[in-house]
Amino acid sequence: MARGIGLLSGGLDSMLAVRVLKDQGVDILGVAFVTPFFGSARAESAAEFLGVPLRAVDITEVHFEVVKHPKHGHGKNMNPCIDCHALMLRTAGRILEAEGFDFLFTGEVLNERPMSQTRPSLDIVAKDSGFRDLILRPLSAKMLEPTKPEREGLIDRERLLDLSGRSRKPQMELAKKYGIDRYPSPAGGCLLTDPAYSKRLRELLDHEPNPDIDDVRLLSLGRHFRLGAKTKFILGRKESENDALETFLRPGDAKLFALGVMGPTGLFRGPADEDALALAAAFCVRYSDAPKETPATVRIEASGGSRDIQVLPAMQDVIDARLI
Repeated sequence: MARGIGLLSGGLDSMLAVRVLKDQGVDILGVAFVTPFFGSARAESAAEFLGVPLRAVDITEVHFEVVKHPKHGHGKNMNPCIDCHALMLRTAGRILEAEGFDFLFTGEVLNERPMSQTRPSLDIVAKDSGFRDLILRPLSAKMLEPTKPEREGLIDRERLLDLSGRSRKPQMELAKKYGIDRYPSPAGGCLLTDPAYSKRLRELLDHEPNPDIDDVRLLSLGRHFRLGAKTKFILGRKESENDALETFLRPGDAKLFALGVMGPTGLFRGPADEDALALAAAFCVRYSDAPKETPATVRIEASGGSRDIQVLPAMQDVIDARLI
């Protein structure tokens, strides 16, 4: 029995690739990758639905270096799709070598995505992965050169597919055939494709070329304000974000919140000069239920203790100038 490792994102294409190969009796291990920009939740759900084992692999450190310095550039936003796919296949290939699998496979469809799934891009990914001849793309295999598992008879090429282009209709018809009635939309799996998130990440890298990973994880929470070259302030937008921000507090940070009224929790990170803290406190008041015409009290909690200050809410033009 042939053994294949598949990159399982949890999207429809990767699910279909698994089903096409399961029809040939392939023993499949799904692999999903975890970073601050995407996780394995969708893959876990898909693996359970498909009845295949899944291994989640955290590639945060090495992947972030790829995000900062992609050999083949970024897409429309901060997504280094070509380099990212090569990294994933290279990582999966190490599992293949260590555990005796026969080939790798993905759910990529030729010409479905303009940056990462053109024929030249697929060739670059295969070459940079180091496993060019062992990468099978079952949904478009008949449009591509035969790979080693096909040439050696481990996989019947005639039972693979010839999908190409951006239309999703063929995949949706296949989904009906295989009884796949739940799958996520094509977009939304990676924060790096989101314009607003990418703006925050670019801004962070402009000020901190080598930020702490916690700073990167914080980008998906709350409202972000730049108060100085090394100083940021993040305000929660709802209770769950307020709670989450508290888990990111570290020595040197400060926590701010308005007293006596409903309002956000704020995380202050960077040099704590009085002007910056007062501005952060004003933002706290502005987004709280405190009256807008009179000063309100804000508590500042830091490793050295806590204190209260009174400030007026920040004006809208000041907010707009600092909001990332």
